[in-house]
Amino acid sequence: MRVTCKCGHKGRIASREALSEDFAKLYCQCLDAQCGHTWVANLTFSHTISPSAQTFERMLYDRLRELPRNQQRELFDRLGSQPAV
Repeated sequence: MRVTCKCGHKGRIASREALSEDFAKLYCQCLDAQCGHTWVANLTFSHTISPSAQTFERMLYDRLRELPRNQQRELFDRLGSQPAV
């Protein structure tokens, strides 16, 4: 991803702060030494144009694997105590 300073020169993303899965703050710096401008830009998810080719089951499995073990166990314990539908 490219960022451009208000002076027209290229900038760089120095760091990124993810506030959620769909929103991040980008801390940027102008690469022109005479300018030196620093700024914060917001990066956000807008909408899907084409849905993922992954199956729902695969996406669910990947999400579950990202959870810490104790949260996985708690979730499966809660699911196991639910009556079958």
